Parts: sequence; structure tokens; C-alpha cells
Amino acid sequence: MSEKIKILYVDDEMNNLIGFKASLRFDYQIFTAQNTSEALQFLNKYPDIKVIFCDQRMPHKTGVDFFAEIRSTHPYPIRILLTAYTDIESVIDAINKGHVFRYVKKPWIDADIISAIEEAVHFYEASSMLALKNQELHKAYSELDKFAYSVSHDIRGPLVGIAGGINLALNTHNLDEVKEILKMMNKSVQKLDDFILSMHDYYSLERGELKITDIDFRDLIKEMEDVYQIYAKTLSIAFKIHLQQEESFWSDRVSIFLIINNLLSNAFKYQVLEKENKFVSLNIVVEKGIATIIVADNGSGIDEKYKNQIFDLFFRAHIKEAGSGFGLFNVKSALLKLNGQVEVDSELNQGTTFTIKIPNK
Repeated sequence: MSEKIKILYVDDEMNNLIGFKASLRFDYQIFTAQNTSEALQFLNKYPDIKVIFCDQRMPHKTGVDFFAEIRSTHPYPIRILLTAYTDIESVIDAINKGHVFRYVKKPWIDADIISAIEEAVHFYEASSMLALKNQELHKAYSELDKFAYSVSHDIRGPLVGIAGGINLALNTHNLDEVKEILKMMNKSVQKLDDFILSMHDYYSLERGELKITDIDFRDLIKEMEDVYQIYAKTLSIAFKIHLQQEESFWSDRVSIFLIINNLLSNAFKYQVLEKENKFVSLNIVVEKGIATIIVADNGSGIDEKYKNQIFDLFFRAHIKEAGSGFGLFNVKSALLKLNGQVEVDSELNQGTTFTIKIPNK
């Protein structure tokens, strides 16, 4: 059974409030207020009130003034003015000052009120949908601006590095110099490849559907372990893995792989190379229908002022090891699809711990 539409009626005459509620209470959820202060309390308590009826002639404030007052604080409810006074000035004020949707004369008949409610609800739903689409459009434009900047920076940067390396190599006959140049060019190629893969993950998450399968975390970890053990050996980082899974776990394998892979990639990328006893750890426990994934490191950490921004698209907290700006955004997007949660505990120059909890689907 669908929830009843919430209606607020404001009038200083108690008989009108009682009659209004008695006529409509079976079809709608009616709130009544004898003054605008009570009305504001209802509006604050029930933000999903869709229609407000208000009497024009009240002792301390007219209906038009009340509607004008709440335009900025409560813009979504549809406003309908009720009054026995039909002078043209009230109508003009209602339209200009209060942005009133309709004007109904008192004494009303139930058919007029119901008709007004039906029209108002349709308008409310259309306006809400339009507001939502505007928000989505604003977000899309914002992401497009950031994407254009990121593409010019993260694709053109490595390409410029590669082109510069080629020019240097063409003008030297020293084999050792050529090798150094090739190493620099290889780093540029790796950055470009990382960006392309991250961008692929981003669009896969945005457009893809979940494919729920029975996940064996042992197989999932094995795919990543071989790659990251090479990083660990090369950079003298202790890579520790612990897995505890005694029950089946159903979820989207691609999303979980993306989450773990991005967190591990960051943990290795943001190590302090000159630090002793460097480590990265991956701890996965599956029990009672929850997969808890903890990725920890003792690397460069995250500055406190950036902690609320690290999951934003294209945000980079570190300049020294600039990433694509997709990684943690993709992690958050994947978690939203899986109804998962993330907690971050980090201290600058001490390290970072990401704790992920994902429910069994």
C-alpha cells in the first residue's frame, strides 16, 4: 500500500481546520496548523509535505506573506491560497510574491480541493523530477570539465615525455644514455596505461550491471598476489596477506577485484622509498554475511585537510606520485553498487588503513 500524500493546511479558524481534515483524512495525510509558526514546525519535521493550503486573512501574517517567506527555505511544496476575499490585489500578490500555484475561494467544495490537490501533486512530481535532472546535468557538466582537463594533463603529459625521450635518443650515440632515456620513456608509458585502465574501470562502473557470482577470495587474491609480489620485491616492501573465508560469498567479482586492486595499487604507489621496514598488508575476513577487507600501509599517509576529498573524481592529494584521479572515486562507485561501506584511518607520513565492509548479495 502506497504512503498517503502529505497535505498541510494553515488557518486561524479551528472550524475550517476540522472540516478540512474530516473531509480529506481518508485519502490524504492531513496536518493542520492555526498559525505560521506551527506550520513551519510541520514543514521542518515532514520535508516530504507536497501541498500547502493557507488562508489569506490571518491575524499576524497573510497567506501571501507566509508563502513568500518560505519560498527560499521550503521551495518544493506546492502553495495554494484559500480566501473568501476575491479582490484582484490579493490574486496579484499571491502570484508575484508567494508564487502561488492556485487560488481557491472560501467556502470551498470538496471537488475543488481534490482537483487542486491532484493538479498540485502532478506539478510537484514534475518539478521534483526536473530538479533532479538539473542536478544530474550539473554534475555531468562538472565531471566533463574535470575530464577534459584530466585528459589534457594525464594523456598529453606522458606523450610529451615520450616525444622528448625520442628526440634525446636520436641525438646521442651513448648506449648508457639511451638506456636511461628508455627507462624514463617506460615510466611515461606506464602512466599512460594506468590512466587508460582507470578510465576503463570508471566507465565500466558507470554503465555496467552487476553480475552476481559465488566468490572464492583465494582465487581473487592469487591474480593480484603475483603482480604485487614483484613490486614488493623490487621496492623492498613486506607484502602480507591474510584470508579467512569459511562460507560462500555472493557479489560482483569485477567490482570487488577493482576495489582491492585500486587500494593495493595506492598502498604500493605512496610508499616512502627511503623508509625502513616498509609494509603493505591485505586482510580479508568473510563471516556472518559480511566481507571485511582491510588494506594497510606505512607509507606517506593522507593530510587531514584532504580526507573528505580523496574519493572525489580527479582529486589528487599527492603531487610527488600523481595518480589518474580515478582510483578512489572508482572504489567509492563500486561500493555504492554493492551497498558497501568504507572507513579511512590515515596520518601524514605514518601510513593509511582502508576498511571495507561489503554485504553478501
